[in-house]
Amino acid sequence: MNPPEGQMVDYLRLSVTDRCNYRCVYCMPPEGVPFIPHEQILSYEDMAFFVRAAVEMGISKLRLTGGEPLVRKGVPDLVALLRAIPGIKGISLTTNGVLLPRFADALKAAGLDRVNISIDTLDPECYRSLTRGGSLEAAFAGVEAALRASLEPVKLNVVMMPALLPELPGFVTLTRDRPLHVRFIEWMPVGGCGPHSPVDTLTKTEVMAALEELGALGLGELRPVESPEGWGPAHYYRFPGHLGTLGFIGSVSDHFCGECNRLRLTADGRLKNCLFSDHEIDIRDAVQARDRVEVLALIQESLEAKTFDKNLLPGRTTRGMSQVGG
Repeated sequence: MNPPEGQMVDYLRLSVTDRCNYRCVYCMPPEGVPFIPHEQILSYEDMAFFVRAAVEMGISKLRLTGGEPLVRKGVPDLVALLRAIPGIKGISLTTNGVLLPRFADALKAAGLDRVNISIDTLDPECYRSLTRGGSLEAAFAGVEAALRASLEPVKLNVVMMPALLPELPGFVTLTRDRPLHVRFIEWMPVGGCGPHSPVDTLTKTEVMAALEELGALGLGELRPVESPEGWGPAHYYRFPGHLGTLGFIGSVSDHFCGECNRLRLTADGRLKNCLFSDHEIDIRDAVQARDRVEVLALIQESLEAKTFDKNLLPGRTTRGMSQVGG
């Protein structure tokens, strides 16, 4: 399927590692997933070489993902390599936040622009259960570190599970006095990890209705606003007087395939043009051979095969979120 007229693929999600210090219930089974052997992972120099080629094909925005990207050593060094590439307009990072107090300043100095931090609940015990051992206090220490380092806007990613509804007032309060941008995300059935039934996840419509009820109880009208420096598909809203926003990514009930502007490069050097597809192109050999012409040809092949309607794709995918970079 060809892209909509005027649509440009200009955004690359670059997976730094498939490893993670959490085992979130919607992302991995309890035992985790087999890690890719170290010798099969792209080096930072490999990644920078690929990005230089991708810029020639229209890529200008980068997001570093994982697993958890900060468990890999030297991520600020990678950011510096990428920041030096002409044509790169922005670099962001998705993280669970617990390592940000250690790395936020170095990441900012290297050229990182902003962060998304995953926080699915405001209840410490629930957080520990969802992440299978994580600390909510440590995650919010990461939020504070990001704000101090001016890695802004700071966005909080919240997967919409049923337990979210009674916690909505707390998430709304986070946006009142501080520039925090909470994004409610429908769980995506990728790779067979986590919940398998639609009853395990809420939809954008359900959460939006609950927020509008809060507005009727005194918060005022929830109004649509412009995206706080985003490149993705979220739609944002704000209660009157709040510094932050509330966003929605309806990736299942209201999928945004027609607006998709992204490619993904996995840590083991496979180029994906759709999160919901198993179609991958192995670019590792060409990158490690520093064969620019071949890399450009493989990017073009991926772009030409990209679908802009996931309904055309077969069933469930094989590799999970942590393996493909989400």
